[in-house]
Amino acid sequence: MPTLLHIDSSAFHEGSVSREVAATFRKEWEEQHPDGTVVYRDLAADPLPHLTADAITAAFVPAADHTPEQRAAHALRETLAEELEQADAVLIGTPMYNFTIPSSLKAWLDQVIIIGRTGGEAPSAAGTPVTVVTARGGSYAAGTPRESFEFASNYLEKVLTGMLGLEVDFIVPELTLAHVNPAMADLRDKADASRARAHEEAVAKAKVLAVRVAA
Repeated sequence: MPTLLHIDSSAFHEGSVSREVAATFRKEWEEQHPDGTVVYRDLAADPLPHLTADAITAAFVPAADHTPEQRAAHALRETLAEELEQADAVLIGTPMYNFTIPSSLKAWLDQVIIIGRTGGEAPSAAGTPVTVVTARGGSYAAGTPRESFEFASNYLEKVLTGMLGLEVDFIVPELTLAHVNPAMADLRDKADASRARAHEEAVAKAKVLAVRVAA
C-alpha cells in the first residue's frame, strides 16, 4: 500500500495553520488509503541536527574507516534518504519565519540531500509528488507590496525540484496573523477565506494524489 512521508516544521502545535491544513490533507489521504503507511516527522518536537563536517566527510570515507561521529552522522542521513526514497508521496507543512522556512526544515533538507544519491543529476526519488502547505502571516502574493520578500515557497520550489527532482505542488494559506495582530483586524475576513480555501484545496489535492498513486 502507498506510503506518505509527512513532515511538520512549525514551532507551534496549537494554532499552527500549516499543521492544521497539513492534517486535513493527511486525514483525506488516510481515508483513501486506510491500509497505507504514514511516516511522520515533527521537526519541532524532534529536531534534526544541522549538517556537520562529520556528516559531509562520511560520504567520502570507506565505511570501515568511519569515526564514531561519522558513523552516527552517516546513519542518520541514510535513514532520512530511505524515508524519502520509499515514499510514494510527501507532505510538508511549514510556516514562513522571517521571510523564509524554519531552520528545522532547512536542517532536514541539508541532511536528506545527498549528492550522487538523492541529489544531483539522477535523484533517487525523482518524480515523487510533494505537497507543501506553507502558511504566511501576511500576504506575499503577486502584486502585493511584499511580493519580493517571499523566500519560502520560492526557495522550496527550487530546492525540491532542482536538487531532489521532486514534483511540487503548493497550498498557501495567507494572512494567518490577522486574528492576533490588531493592525491586521480589517483583513480577518480575507484571512478566514484563505484558510477555508486552503482546507478545501488540501482535501481536493489529497483525493487526486491518492488516486494517482494507487493507479
